[in-house]
This record gives sequence, C-alpha cells and structure tokens, in this order.
Amino acid sequence: MIEMRNVIKKYSNGTTAIRNISVKIDQGEFVYVVGPSGAGKSTFIKLMYREEVATGGILKVGKYDLLKIKNADVPYMRRQVGVVFQDYKLLPNKTVYENVAYAMEVIGRKKREIKKRVLEVLDLVGLKHKMRSFPNELSGGEQQRISIARAIVNSPKVLIADEPTGNLDPENSWVIMDFIERINASGTTIVMATHNREIVDTNKHRVISIENGRIVRDEEEGDYGYDD
Repeated sequence: MIEMRNVIKKYSNGTTAIRNISVKIDQGEFVYVVGPSGAGKSTFIKLMYREEVATGGILKVGKYDLLKIKNADVPYMRRQVGVVFQDYKLLPNKTVYENVAYAMEVIGRKKREIKKRVLEVLDLVGLKHKMRSFPNELSGGEQQRISIARAIVNSPKVLIADEPTGNLDPENSWVIMDFIERINASGTTIVMATHNREIVDTNKHRVISIENGRIVRDEEEGDYGYDD
C-alpha cells in the first residue's frame, strides 16, 4: 500500500530531514512511528499524503507515484488517505455535521450520499447527538473524535494519525485508540506517529523508529523504546 525506496527530503535551508529511507507498509497493517523530537517523524508522515514532496527516491501510495504525480491528481490520491492531526484542524465556523460533510462535498458527492455517510461515521464515533454543535462547544476528546470521523468519511485505504492523542488526557487517549483500532480491524492501513509509550507498549503493533532522518528499528509488535 505504501512503499518508499531511498527517499530523501532536503529543505531549502539545507536541512536533510529524511535520509535514504526504504520501507514497505502493506494494506491492513498498523504501524507506529516513534523517535525523539526532531528526528524526522513528521516529515516522514507528511510525505505520505504529499503535504511535503520528497527530494529524491521513489514513494508510492496505492497506484500513485508521489514524486511524479500531477497536481491535478493529488486530490484523487488524497481520497485514499485520511489524516488525523494532534490539533484537530476543525473548521470553527462549521457545525460538527458540516465539518465532516465538507470532506465529501469537496470531491463532489451527492447530498443524499453525504447525509447517509456522515450520520454513519458520527454514529461510529458516538457523536451523532452533537452534529449541530460547533467545535468550541466540544471537549478536546470530542473534537478529536470528529476529526477521525472526517478523516474516514470517504472510506480511505490509509489513515495517517500524527500524534492523535498528543493533546488529550489518558482516558480520552484510550477512547481515541479504541476508534483507531476498530478502523484498522475493518481493513484500513494505519500509520500513527506518537510519543505515547503506554499506548505503543499496550496495543502491540509494528514499530518503526526514526532517528536523524533514518529508520533505526523496524520490528513486529515492538516496544516504544525511548525514555521520553
């Protein structure tokens, strides 16, 4: 599903964030991405949904080659990739329903189809009763659940979660992880960057560790492996 071969990312200021990374992630896998702050985790994650563009190498997500893809095809590629952020990134002036529906509206889905699917995913995250609320009326945990609903509303093949529990207390972190585990159980590939040792050590999955822009560890059912 995701393949990198000798991928490099250099920024214009001369910083090399990713150094010759090669990795393959199969459909349906659940992968944690761990490592010290500043190690290149966020860049690694952003390359997968083309928020950042690799400087060299080969990077494929599904049928798309992200170094050769035309800009016009990027929205189609992103239909296959849902993204959940640490800071939610909900639209403050739209209701819960409108925030989730927006992800379908931008790709031209019909209103009837949008309504059916939005209600389905709001039910999945247990917040259908909040669909007329605005983001500032929700708790942090509820906002992240809406962020997840928005990320999966188009049934992506890959869900990328960048520190999804970073702003949450332990109780809400486990609620969010329950939803992410259920999404993975349905066949969606999960790539999750995290600093949460307890989650990684409890919910065992493949662990990729990045340090200084390189993969230094890649193990099935690995531990977190850091003191921070």
